[in-house]
Amino acid sequence: MPLKALFLRSKLAAMLCASFLLALPCLAEPVQVRFPEGSVHGFLALRSLQGKLLASGDLVQSVRRGQLTSRLVYRFKDGSIDDETAVFTQNGHFHLLRDHHVQKGPSFPKPTDVTIEVKTGEVTVRYTEDGKPKVDVSHMDLPDDLSNGILLVLVKNLPPTGPEVKLSYLAATPKPRLVHLSIKEDGIDHFTSAGLRNTAERYRIHIDIGGFAGLVAPMIGKEPADAVAWVSGKQVPAFLKSENPLYLGGPTLRTELIDPVWQ
Repeated sequence: MPLKALFLRSKLAAMLCASFLLALPCLAEPVQVRFPEGSVHGFLALRSLQGKLLASGDLVQSVRRGQLTSRLVYRFKDGSIDDETAVFTQNGHFHLLRDHHVQKGPSFPKPTDVTIEVKTGEVTVRYTEDGKPKVDVSHMDLPDDLSNGILLVLVKNLPPTGPEVKLSYLAATPKPRLVHLSIKEDGIDHFTSAGLRNTAERYRIHIDIGGFAGLVAPMIGKEPADAVAWVSGKQVPAFLKSENPLYLGGPTLRTELIDPVWQ
């Protein structure tokens, strides 16, 4: 066999081997409950990184019969909607039970409607292709550390000086696919509130696509951007802001708590 052909064959074999290894499931542990969640109603603003207001956010979280339901809705100025409802438990560790995420309107090039039932492993993706509605139903072996819909809750419960944490996330592209999130403390920032100086821990969240696609993505400039979340550094952590895309390949946007403007 010619030397060049042998080299190409060996390189392809190495890439396929790496692809297989990266595609293996990440045996990560669910996040331990350090600060139990309760009923919450928060008002948020979604902006571009240049400060342009894009959407009004509304977060409502309630507790019933040992289960917590968290719903976050972004209502865009262009009429788009990003609406996600997650149901989870917090008995020692956080466990997602189900998640329903709808994205539609001009702000989303590929509108989707994704339902995840963790116990049964059923994942239903409704989307539009070539102007026609499509439904894809898959059955998957979903891990205990699935973070869809509750990622910021999990970040608030990470020890600020702890090691890097790995979590699973189900991305619909539109075919459902498990990716892994690598979360680590990324420094401390300062802010003022009513003139009082405070500190915030900054966490960086990296998406590892895995598999052959994960190997190729950095080469073709389509590697997902990292997300960043800020959590208050006082006795009880509180979400302050985040910067992240709302979908794979989307622009990085900023979510912040807002103060009411009285009429």
